[in-house]
Amino acid sequence: MGFFTDAYDLFNISLITKLLGRIYYFEPLSEKPGTLPPRIAAAVNGVAFCGTLAGQLFFGWLGDKLGRKRVYGLTLMLMVICSIASGLSFRTSPQGVMATLCFFRFWLGFGIGGDYPLSATIMSEYANKKTRGAFIAAVFAMQGLGILTGGIVALIVSAAFDHAYKVHPYNVDREHSTAPEADYIWRIILMFGALPALLTYYWRMKMPKTARYTALVARNAKQAAADMSKVLQVDLNAEQEKVDKIGTEQFGLFSKEFAQRHGLHLLGTTSTWFLLDIAFYSSNLFQKDIFSAIGWLPKAETMTATKEVYEIAKAQTLIALCGTVPGYWFTVAFIEHLGRFAIQLMGFFFMSVFMFALAIPYPHWKTHNTGFVIMYSLTFFFANFGPNATTFIVPAEIFPARLRSTCHGISAAAGKAGAIVGSFGFLYAAQSTHHDKVDKGYHTGIGVKNALIVLGAVNCLGMLFTLLVPETMGRSLEDITGENEEDNGYQQRFSVEKVPV
Repeated sequence: MGFFTDAYDLFNISLITKLLGRIYYFEPLSEKPGTLPPRIAAAVNGVAFCGTLAGQLFFGWLGDKLGRKRVYGLTLMLMVICSIASGLSFRTSPQGVMATLCFFRFWLGFGIGGDYPLSATIMSEYANKKTRGAFIAAVFAMQGLGILTGGIVALIVSAAFDHAYKVHPYNVDREHSTAPEADYIWRIILMFGALPALLTYYWRMKMPKTARYTALVARNAKQAAADMSKVLQVDLNAEQEKVDKIGTEQFGLFSKEFAQRHGLHLLGTTSTWFLLDIAFYSSNLFQKDIFSAIGWLPKAETMTATKEVYEIAKAQTLIALCGTVPGYWFTVAFIEHLGRFAIQLMGFFFMSVFMFALAIPYPHWKTHNTGFVIMYSLTFFFANFGPNATTFIVPAEIFPARLRSTCHGISAAAGKAGAIVGSFGFLYAAQSTHHDKVDKGYHTGIGVKNALIVLGAVNCLGMLFTLLVPETMGRSLEDITGENEEDNGYQQRFSVEKVPV
């Protein structure tokens, strides 16, 4: 549920940016509704990713220093507080509202960032080797449900306001096409994210520490055995002398030993996550712009403000329902049969194919927008039945326990760097090559067609760097990382895989 909230909070901004432009940047003499200025739009869309990047690095490191559980509740409460505060963004001027919104969304992203390494690491350290990939994938699959829920909430709220406050479209009555009460819509959508996070807090605090951290990092065999006895409901005997023999060679993140053992692994996880998120987030955040460009959404001036929110939410909900959510659960179903490597390579390949298939005959899709939407949905399907899930799973498996959370945080932060590149870059790059068709305040770009070609090339690079990522299917964490090299007997006495349940 924490990851469900993460996705809801990160992606709900794409549902309301058009509304923010109409409310706060309305110009009576303009033939088109108000839009967010380029710098404001970039900040509103991307500031949460900046916070997420910082949070992934900080909480990833902290999770290895203080333990997973100790900082797990802190990230959740930060998300609750900042979700509510984002909806209460104050001041009377547009600049003031946008500034406070960006401030609170940065710290919201900071809390979300902590959830990435901690959730993945906790799940990997609890799960057994036969179902570990499916369990971690199931955690990440909640992202799809979070995106879907964001669209549904926006549909319900916008429909309710549209029914309650009747106004005319912008091209009929510019000044009154946005009801004053529409200001509540975006605030309700943002604040709703606090509810699932708040409901999750109690159960998150009841979780015991993972035995792998307690045994391999904290070196407390008695506590590790006691914690796992509660989880598995079986009696386990603690053998402190065995723990003392395991992993006595403590190399650090910046050591030569780490570079030799895991340097290429870290390069593989960071590069693939970085490249994936350039394509994934740019496509996800700017669906509304792509749909407008191909004519799938009505022109903004023919709608009221609430109707536009409804149409954007409907389009994004349909994509989530048909492509995004099924892709995640296909990964859950097949990851222990096909393996991480095959799914990631396959995902990058098909994302490249569909991006190029959308881009090269782009003029054709303008008159066949249903076909475009189907192809576009398939890119999301193979992103999620592919690298968007596996890049989250693998860093939680291939690094030693004392550096697992830190390395996952570094890998995830590289991904969010890609998301920042994608969200800021696509905003400008996708602008038309013709001056008269560029959105107000923007310079000419390379156009949606060329932007999609670039994203296809990025996915091809992802295929190349996937070759650096090892296969982990069917192997225990200690076997993958070499932490049982000093005493193979440890695996039989301490590993969850060997405990009969």
